Amino acid sequence: MRKLKLITHTLALTTAFVPLAACTPDKSAKPEGAKASDTAASVRKEGFPIVDKPITLSVLGPDVGSAKWNSMKVFQEMEKQSNVKLTFQTIPVDSFETKKNLIFASGTLPDIFYAAALTPAEQVTYGSQGTLVPLEKLIDGYAPNLKKLLDEHPEIRQSITTPDGHIYALPYIDLEAVWYKSPLYYNGSFLKKLGVDKLPETPDELYDYLKKVKTSDPNGNGKADEIPLTSTKLKDIRVQMLGYWGIYDEVYYADKDGKVHYTPQEEGYKGYLTFLNKLWKDDLLDHETFSQTDEQKKAKGKNHQVALFNDWLPHFMLGGEPSTDNPVMAPLKTGVPGAPVAAKSSGISKNGTFAISKTNPAPEATMRWIDYQYGYDGAVLFNKGPENVLWKYTDKENKVKEWLPVPDGGDRENYRGKLTPNYGITVPGVSLPDVNKGLRSPIDEWVDKENKEKILPYAKVPYPNVFLTSAEQSEVNSILSDLNTYVEQMEAKFVTGQEPLSGWDKFTAQLKKMGSDKIVKIYQDAYDRWAQSGKK
Repeated sequence: MRKLKLITHTLALTTAFVPLAACTPDKSAKPEGAKASDTAASVRKEGFPIVDKPITLSVLGPDVGSAKWNSMKVFQEMEKQSNVKLTFQTIPVDSFETKKNLIFASGTLPDIFYAAALTPAEQVTYGSQGTLVPLEKLIDGYAPNLKKLLDEHPEIRQSITTPDGHIYALPYIDLEAVWYKSPLYYNGSFLKKLGVDKLPETPDELYDYLKKVKTSDPNGNGKADEIPLTSTKLKDIRVQMLGYWGIYDEVYYADKDGKVHYTPQEEGYKGYLTFLNKLWKDDLLDHETFSQTDEQKKAKGKNHQVALFNDWLPHFMLGGEPSTDNPVMAPLKTGVPGAPVAAKSSGISKNGTFAISKTNPAPEATMRWIDYQYGYDGAVLFNKGPENVLWKYTDKENKVKEWLPVPDGGDRENYRGKLTPNYGITVPGVSLPDVNKGLRSPIDEWVDKENKEKILPYAKVPYPNVFLTSAEQSEVNSILSDLNTYVEQMEAKFVTGQEPLSGWDKFTAQLKKMGSDKIVKIYQDAYDRWAQSGKK
């Protein structure tokens, strides 16, 4: 149960930081907001059914292959309650982006985009063209659950409102989310075998521990096959380790004072490179780091070879049953002023998860339909499935539940994927603590404790969800296209020693020639606009 849920929610939200880029709309085409439809008068503003006379709407969404959406009990339950019947066009998730673009281009639109990962650029482009309906008036009139969330958390409204003042897509919201990227874990059996009862707190202490792993045969097979630290192209450990030197993210970030930085030209980035180069030279960082896949990395974990690794939960890497024996790695103390730091999820999905198209004949009823998922009952339904299938109440008044046996006797998470689209993709809705009341496992409690002790004291969102203007986005795309490639190549060379760190000044000078300072200015301007909008 826990595995996919964590991947679905945490991964989606921890990647929420990817810059929100969008085109500045043509003001002459600026929508004035949704006007009441011909069916508005028939829509109830409270309770079910939403409409007395059944209506039918078409939906476009991604298919992860678990079940056909028209067979899912949550949609069937919603139809029964609401009198809103949905017809589905689902596209395999791997090709969804391509097909979605074709559908936008064709003009043959669904009434609803559901879990459609609408990028910021798509929201502004298709919103300003009138393809997507502005939602703010519909929210005010027909979405009490969502309106309450936005009123209580104005930063959410601030981050989903486009430069023309409209909301064209709704996010998934998890205000308790912590992880921006999945954490690093120590292999607990190695710690136990080596008698380590105090985890490393500095880079030197970590180096000494990894050296001990390399030379002491903690897996006990008589072979020197231990891998102290492994990675896939550093993308899985980069953000966490940059935090030890005071850096929140790998490309750009805003510090605690709102000052924007371009990471590769910061001194902290040099500290990160220097440390990894030291591990590489002494064979403490896996020398297959730049060539292996995630599957190959995981195979080493399950072969009981790896001491320190990244994953959502330790047993994803090490195999076996969920365990609390593999502690989360706390940020190391490097002595850099203001460090360590840790990147935290914004709690708002990067892309829009729900939108209404101009062809939708009943936007008011549609908004009432989706608003249910931003309240407790709808969040339970779409997250856990209908009552008495996988769960039941033990104390309904206090929202306490318990699990029921899986009907087919198989994996609960896999069965859940047959009930709801909330499986492997980011859907609209909200994560509320009461949804899981009574259903949490010891691993859930352990994760919360580890986060509270080791991550949250250092955590901050690296950069808010911010829209760029079209001119800014065009310039960023042009500059970062070359910069990212150059940085990635040079990072590998610095870490592996192909390029000596004595070449640091030459490296940063080249970054500036390629436009790194312009990146700082663009994102600083965007950040300042975002911050100013929150004061209005």
